[in-house]
Amino acid sequence: MIDLLIFWIYKIILGLLPLASVIILAYTAHAFWLHYVRHNFICGIEWVLLEIIPPRDVIRSPKAMELFITNALYHTSQKGGLETYWQGAVWFWFSLEIASIDGQVHFYIRAPSRVKGLIETQMYAQYPQAQIKVVEDYTLAVDKISKDSAWNLWGSEFKLKKPDAYPIKTYIAFGLDDDPKEELKVDPISPVIELFGSIKKGEQMWMQIVITPSKKKYHTPGTWFKSHDWIKEAELTIRKSLKEFTGARSIADKPGEFSTEIRSPVFLDSMVKGAANKFLKVGFDTGIRICYVAKKEAFNMSNRRNIRLIFRQYAAPFSNEFKRINSTQADAFSSNIFNSFFPATKATIMRLSNRMLDEYREREFFHPPMRHKIHIPWPLSPYIFPNFFHHHISVLNTEELATLWHFPGQILKVPTLERIESKEASPPSNLPT
Repeated sequence: MIDLLIFWIYKIILGLLPLASVIILAYTAHAFWLHYVRHNFICGIEWVLLEIIPPRDVIRSPKAMELFITNALYHTSQKGGLETYWQGAVWFWFSLEIASIDGQVHFYIRAPSRVKGLIETQMYAQYPQAQIKVVEDYTLAVDKISKDSAWNLWGSEFKLKKPDAYPIKTYIAFGLDDDPKEELKVDPISPVIELFGSIKKGEQMWMQIVITPSKKKYHTPGTWFKSHDWIKEAELTIRKSLKEFTGARSIADKPGEFSTEIRSPVFLDSMVKGAANKFLKVGFDTGIRICYVAKKEAFNMSNRRNIRLIFRQYAAPFSNEFKRINSTQADAFSSNIFNSFFPATKATIMRLSNRMLDEYREREFFHPPMRHKIHIPWPLSPYIFPNFFHHHISVLNTEELATLWHFPGQILKVPTLERIESKEASPPSNLPT
């Protein structure tokens, strides 16, 4: 009887094997085709790098930048089957950047040329005295990182330490939404600008925040294939955090009837309220990357350490904060037992640095090479894809993005931050014609 059962199980598996093979091949072919057509579509996008020179007097709060990000950079569309699966159409993405070249600090936006006009009009709507100009990509001045190159590079990516539902410390927590007097402002972006403005000739510091309207999906608990968006995930996260404080309470004047009651401790209030407020504003899938680049003779290890801390002021440990990942350094692969005893070699670090340079230059996060779609567990992964990291996408809303990227007020006296020194005014209305 047992032999007969084993025989039939064997026959069923043998019969299903061709079907399983066809399904796997079809899925693989679909993934490769979609990657191919998307790559062709992306190659057809013309990009521009816009330098934004802040006005001399920035008297508006980061709320103005939040409004700019919402109106100028939140581009969504409903793609049909022909556009998606034949043309490979994707949503536009943008890169908000701050770069210091020899200590001279610049603000940049990298965007498709098709939306250049919209970005300009929305920026002027919030900052009428700003100046916008198309410039060459500053990363092109740095050669490939190799033993023969004149450059060294250290880079890192960042992700949220806790679930995306929980916010970082934003400009509202610093009181900037109330438009305080200039001398009373405590601006969290000031340490970034100060650090970037302090480096010397031969050194560069780069920061990029790559964003696109959020399409991030999360697996729905209790199902096999269903997924949900970040807003629903935030709701589920809040409910999960309050679950142990939720119970039934009998109703005094209605014997046998109960009502649901939540008795959360006071220390949870700010975290829950922050998560509840976060999804009231539009969200962006976000990738964050920083680089310290310098000529070999000018490379300063102290500056390499300093740039790692530029997001520390946004940390709200009980809510959320940024965590450094994928650093181009010797302990980069120390997350497993083998590599903790055998750290990366100099050649490995150099390859990591050069890959970081390429990915920064391409502003790569959302449509990476096919190898990013293949997740192979250790110990096989280092041999199949050596010196390789997978990106991590976090969800930040407009309030958080405006906190990370906005123009500092006049109280910040960094001489290497270029500003428009003169105010423009309309001509008098009574001039003779």
